Amino acid sequence: MQLPDAAALDGELIIWDAAGCLAFERLQNRLARRGAGATRAAEEWPAYFVAFVLLRLSGTDTTFWPYRRRMAALKSVFAARRLSAPWALCPSTTEADIVREWLTWAGAGG
Repeated sequence: MQLPDAAALDGELIIWDAAGCLAFERLQNRLARRGAGATRAAEEWPAYFVAFVLLRLSGTDTTFWPYRRRMAALKSVFAARRLSAPWALCPSTTEADIVREWLTWAGAGG
C-alpha cells in the first residue's frame, strides 16, 4: 500500500474474518508467508489499512490541532484522493451515547 502524498497517517493493518470480527491471527499468518503462499493468503484474507488520525499534512504537524479539525482533515485526504479499500477510516465520535454503545460491542476480536 502506498501512502497518499504529502500526508502521514497513523493506523493499523487489520483483517476481518467471515463474521466481521478482527482476525489478528490471520494477519500474523500472512506476515509469516513468502512467495506463492503469501499471494494466496492475500487473496483469501485481504488486509486493510484503517487510519486513526492524520499526523502531517503537506509538511504541517497536525498533532496539535483540535480533534474535530484533525478528523475533518483526515476525511478530506480520503475524499480528495478517493481512497477506498484497502484504505479505511476508523469510526470515531465525540458523542457520549455512541461511545457507551461501542464499549458494549463484543464484535472486535471475537
